[in-house]
Amino acid sequence: MMSGKVRIGVIGASSRPHGWAARAHLPAIAASEDVELAAVCTTRRESAEESARKFGAELAFDDYREMLAREDIEAVSVVVRVPSHHQVAKDALLAGKPVYTEWPLGRTTEEAVELAELAAERGIVTAVGLQARVHPAYRYVRDLIADGHIGEVLSCRASTVTSGALAKRTDFAWSAAADTGANTLTVTNGHTLDTVVFLLGGAVRTLSAQTTTQVKQWHSIDADEYVDVDAPDTVIVTGTLTGGATFSSYASMVPFAGEGFRIEVYGRKGTLTIQGDYHPQNSDPVLRVALGTNALKPLEVPAQYVTVPRVTETIQPYGVGVAYHEFARSIRGEEGAAPDFAVAVTLHRLLDAIRQSSASGAVVTLG
Repeated sequence: MMSGKVRIGVIGASSRPHGWAARAHLPAIAASEDVELAAVCTTRRESAEESARKFGAELAFDDYREMLAREDIEAVSVVVRVPSHHQVAKDALLAGKPVYTEWPLGRTTEEAVELAELAAERGIVTAVGLQARVHPAYRYVRDLIADGHIGEVLSCRASTVTSGALAKRTDFAWSAAADTGANTLTVTNGHTLDTVVFLLGGAVRTLSAQTTTQVKQWHSIDADEYVDVDAPDTVIVTGTLTGGATFSSYASMVPFAGEGFRIEVYGRKGTLTIQGDYHPQNSDPVLRVALGTNALKPLEVPAQYVTVPRVTETIQPYGVGVAYHEFARSIRGEEGAAPDFAVAVTLHRLLDAIRQSSASGAVVTLG
């Protein structure tokens, strides 16, 4: 059992300001009382050393296998592009390292299942980047619903709409292809539905879905060229949950003025709403409740739900920082609440059901 801060190595630790590592993981680790940045790795020595200087890592690598061979690296984070998640995470597990991998866990469900089974066989702690599950606001709302605060849940409506469907930076052009695994279906829709399922404490029982690609070319800004797109940018899902409630979800990337996310939960005694200006996991959620009335009132999160202090200006490092807190607790042998690879597999299978329904036009029943 470890004590003190867990020494983390971050694979995919580019210091580019628009990269997810630089916006979320690296500042989250810098602010953490549970983990410390022992090493960074990128594909080039120069960028690795730059990231190490900027974020205070002791070591810099341009080959992640060299990092995995170090005994003084106690755990790793995989923050590379989705097509590389599987191999890097697999190598980390084979090296015996606890692994925090960004969502999606793999390009396919098969990749995710292999990783989850390998981790279970070897008894290795894992975490996946579905950090809404550990955010204080969502944990509080989940408890309110479970305790019957709004009565029997009858239905839930969720939507997440973001902007930027017409143009991308060149280094995002890779995600135009659906088979890379990073698009509105897997990311925007995936995080939204996972938040709904977490809040309501059940699982999806049946669903009907439609996925479409409304914008079939992106303007690659840096290269000033157009990129063909087959990745879905609009996902509509309706269905039922195991507890009997119905749900609907709309996830889309639009050209302009996407308004973020909103989740509405309707019960026999009242209504709970949550909204924010981006994805559920990357927003400061605003909570409101109406009990026996049509007037929604603000709802504050009690202090006991806040396990990690908010010390960064932006929200992205905070949510990831709470996930690192729970990941470190699990590594130390405590009961950490970070979602693991098994949770990721369940969500991957839900996405498969959405694809199946959209392709067939039929209602899909999940096991």
